[in-house]
Amino acid sequence: MNSSADRSFRVLIIGGGSIGQRHARCFLKTGRARVSVCDTRTAVLNELSSQYPLAATFSDLESALEVPHDVAVVATPAPLHIPMARRLIEAGCHVLIEKPLSTSQEGIDQLKSEAQQHARVVGVAYVMRHNPGIVALREQVRRGSHGPPLQVVYHGGQDFPFFRPAYREIYYRDRATGGGAIQDALTHIVNAVEWIVGPVRAVAADAAHLALEGVDVEDTVHVMARHGDLLASYALNQHQPPNESVLQINCRDASLRAELHANCWKRMKRGETQWQTFHYEFADRDVGFVAQANAFLDSVATGQNVACSVEEAEQTLRCCLAILKAADHRCWVSLTEGQAETEG
Repeated sequence: MNSSADRSFRVLIIGGGSIGQRHARCFLKTGRARVSVCDTRTAVLNELSSQYPLAATFSDLESALEVPHDVAVVATPAPLHIPMARRLIEAGCHVLIEKPLSTSQEGIDQLKSEAQQHARVVGVAYVMRHNPGIVALREQVRRGSHGPPLQVVYHGGQDFPFFRPAYREIYYRDRATGGGAIQDALTHIVNAVEWIVGPVRAVAADAAHLALEGVDVEDTVHVMARHGDLLASYALNQHQPPNESVLQINCRDASLRAELHANCWKRMKRGETQWQTFHYEFADRDVGFVAQANAFLDSVATGQNVACSVEEAEQTLRCCLAILKAADHRCWVSLTEGQAETEG
């Protein structure tokens, strides 16, 4: 084979829900994967087999692992991510884990140790790292020509029941399975901002269930955060009619903005009075997932770093757990290595 792009990978998707189906479809779209799906629900497997050219389907993990696979994608509820990933590493798979990494830090150290011991590539599927608007803001900040970033402001939301009508019957209904706005949606934004400006060190938060019927997890959240000396605020809900997502980073000498719903990013330098707008092609959500699939296959083939490492996802997990704690106790929570501590 002449390059990593020529190789065909045997990919196993574990979990046939909406996100597992997207991973199956998007790995197939790379043209580099023979995709199989594992799910305990026969009806789900039958439906996926009728829609996609799957190599095989499996009704349980043990039977799936009797067949060799190069890559496994864990698309099950979050509490299963770590034990399942460890089992897959033991079976010889490179593993892409859906976000969030977990709902607790239990087993993460063992996961990292076992991945190193078995020389397996493990990444976490924070797909916003493949959005051109997020990539552009990171490049602008990391270039340093606009001075240091001083402030981050994010606001966004969507009509979640429209996009996920089954939200009452899936993981979303319970924090313990990764549900609620903080673990479901805000985790994406926090991870993207940490990738751009560095890790969160302290948070204060307020969150509430205000609108979504049939659940009692939070659907609205406001966060104040410190990324080192940088101040940040995040406001997110899952009930507003417009599907909008805007991230602005104010540096010393310029402001940068990604309007993710409009497929553009903007820049205004000090002394200017109008935004300079840069549009990019991003036809639908699959574009980012195909880019993510290709990037992970490249990491497996070449040994290059994954787009989001377990260590980076663990930091985002610590942050989201701190946000949950801060919202529940109406306090500031400081993040230290491996834990969150309440201030005051």
